[in-house]
Amino acid sequence: MIEISHHGATTGVTGSCHELTVDGAGILIDCGLFQGQEQGRGASASDLAVDFPIEHLRALVVTHVHIDHVGRIAYLLAAGFEGPILCSEPSAIMLPEILEDALKIGFTRDRDLIERVLDRIRERTVPLSYGQWHTVFDEADAQLDVRLQPAGHILGSAYVECDALSGQQRERVVFSGDLGAPHAPLLPEPTAPGRADRLVIESTYGDRNHEDRATRRYRLKTVLENALADGGTVLVPAFSIGRTQELLYELESLIVEFGVSPVMTEEGGDALNWNELEIVVDSPLAANFTRIYRQLKPFWDNEAQTLVQSGRHPLSFDQLTVIDDHDDHLKAVDYLAGSHRPCVVLAGSGMCAGGRVVNYLKAMLSEPRNDVLFVGYQAAGTPGRDILEYGPSGGWVELDGERYEIRARIHQVGGYSAHAGQDDLIRFIQGIKRPPEEIRLVHGERPAKETLRDRLETIGYRRVLIPGE
Repeated sequence: MIEISHHGATTGVTGSCHELTVDGAGILIDCGLFQGQEQGRGASASDLAVDFPIEHLRALVVTHVHIDHVGRIAYLLAAGFEGPILCSEPSAIMLPEILEDALKIGFTRDRDLIERVLDRIRERTVPLSYGQWHTVFDEADAQLDVRLQPAGHILGSAYVECDALSGQQRERVVFSGDLGAPHAPLLPEPTAPGRADRLVIESTYGDRNHEDRATRRYRLKTVLENALADGGTVLVPAFSIGRTQELLYELESLIVEFGVSPVMTEEGGDALNWNELEIVVDSPLAANFTRIYRQLKPFWDNEAQTLVQSGRHPLSFDQLTVIDDHDDHLKAVDYLAGSHRPCVVLAGSGMCAGGRVVNYLKAMLSEPRNDVLFVGYQAAGTPGRDILEYGPSGGWVELDGERYEIRARIHQVGGYSAHAGQDDLIRFIQGIKRPPEEIRLVHGERPAKETLRDRLETIGYRRVLIPGE
């Protein structure tokens, strides 16, 4: 028997955790935190338990290191899991870094305990090269091999091909993890597998498409010109891994292209040019992962590597300031809230549910000259979703138990999402030379999954399931 079951990401876009079993022995694909308000689920802190059997699990396979895919690994270990943690080579480097931050926030402040947990994770981690088969188990009439392929979502992200043998039955099961959008900076787009008898695929943007790169770049340029014109701050709630680095790449390219081009101030005073736009990364975690991204240049796409060879430094340029110290962070908030210096601040967390971005929002949301730019998915029940929904109508958002009026301009540039859009997902599925007999849609809100299911059925896929229905 070859069976698939799901322990998360079925009622929303977070908590990814899926299981594949072959004659009773199994693997987990991801073990992530729940975030925001999902059906039957609370925020991440209230849904950490590993409440499913694990004795038969032989390995955990990590598709990428975003917290909604890896945030429950410490709890999996605490529940008694003793198998290896399989992931790509870049993910093996980044996994302890992201989990250290998660442990501090939601697990314990005990430094010794955190180090013990991280040491166990490092000991269990087995880095795999893209494109190479790895045997998880081979016993009696049951065998399971896995292979990682680039997913284009963040550095190190992978989709997982599983070659399962049960007696005379052989099946190829593919778990997409999170697939990247085409033409994203830094990373090559994913290529579909040659075969997938059953496919478990994300559907975050199953009901919509992203702007193309030229359009999103133009919209980003327009928002930044507003900042130069009125001396405002553009606040970008950005995930520390992936989105921050891609935005830095794009910001550097705009500054290089328009560096001495003037932008007239709203008061009609002296024009400012693009070289006077300061870029701030205010997140120790984002700064750390930006450093790791720079170290892992061999995994960048051809475009990015060509820039480096020409002498450009897309993740380290003159206008970039990195804030690490907490006191410096508080000073930056006060300074930017009171000054009229044009600035772009990238701060975590990406859904405004915590982190340093909250202090900026408290100080700047009520000022019309400021802008909030969302470039990633905002899950239901998060402050980011509330700002996006109620901000354009002059509403309010609750931050740390207090209401804050929204007078800043609110923008969303979907093209910078690290997730594939609807057409991208369909193109990935249609690229599978031997079409899947069954497709399961996970990691999406219900309207997105239902819309994608309808599209897939319209073009001829007969068995498209939504787990949990």
